[in-house]
Amino acid sequence: MDHHITDALSRPALLRLDERTTCVRFETMKVASALTAVRHLLDRGEVARGDTLVDSSSGIYAHALALACHRHGLKCHIVASTTVDTTLRVQLEVLGATVEPMPPTPDLKLDQSRRVARVREILRDNPRHHWMRQYHDDTHYLGYRPIADLLRHELGTAALTLVGGVGTGASTGALARFLRETDPDTTLVGVQPFDSVTFGSEHVRDPEIIIAGIGSSIPFANVDHALYDTLHWVGFDAALAGSVALLRDHAVFAGLSAGAAYLAARWERRSAPERHVVFLAPDTGHRYVDAAYSRHRQAEPLGRLRPHQIGDLGDMALPWSRMPWNRAPAPPAAVASRVVPAAS
Repeated sequence: MDHHITDALSRPALLRLDERTTCVRFETMKVASALTAVRHLLDRGEVARGDTLVDSSSGIYAHALALACHRHGLKCHIVASTTVDTTLRVQLEVLGATVEPMPPTPDLKLDQSRRVARVREILRDNPRHHWMRQYHDDTHYLGYRPIADLLRHELGTAALTLVGGVGTGASTGALARFLRETDPDTTLVGVQPFDSVTFGSEHVRDPEIIIAGIGSSIPFANVDHALYDTLHWVGFDAALAGSVALLRDHAVFAGLSAGAAYLAARWERRSAPERHVVFLAPDTGHRYVDAAYSRHRQAEPLGRLRPHQIGDLGDMALPWSRMPWNRAPAPPAAVASRVVPAAS
């Protein structure tokens, strides 16, 4: 029996969609990451009960950190993206977190940059606060080892292709590292939105970009580009098609990043039918009901969609592009300088 909801939320449901496709479905994926990171800090004496942990978030990490702080008697301060909706904000406040929303902006790049700048101001004024640095501290990798162990236990010796949104790099990067300890042949496929600096799509504007959390306007040190074999860039329309198909065909109600990963996973399954494809569904679809699922009748059937197969970043185009990455280093604009917290 679990003693706190974080124990249950740290364990995903593994859903076999067909003989060669598995969905790793979370209610809120980053609980596993945040909970282990907080325990690590407590064990090392870097924080103590009653201290305040602070970070910036577009939603999933905010919930995860608030839950971890609730469990361990810590205070939590979130600088929240404009994508954090009322439902999530109320949950955070009831859990005891202080939520500081950024002013509305139509530009998610500006939103992200302002959030990080605000975190630095908070640390300057409150030197006892601890910045979790979900974008840059690879402590966030640690919580994914049990999930990698679960995948290997359930799927045995199958040759795996792992597909998921890149985001901070912790989830897909950690799972690939841990799986490759026993099977170096594990293939990692990253999913990005357009207009993200992480894998060089910042020159392609998606007019409806609302896929929160899997792209970035700033470099993330936690993204290890050399882990990735293939990249898919998926726009809103294609991600909506994937999300609606995932719900309609398999009854899995998940966010847009899961829909984008499902779309990419189907393609990888077709491209390498001898491999078992595993894709990540990091959260539920509730916060995308109005902006996405309400338009389900507009969703394109997946059979009509094919990615633009490209060999150069300059050739990518909406609504969906795919390119072999071949474990190459980061593009110049995505190289993160060493990040030193302003205070701890």
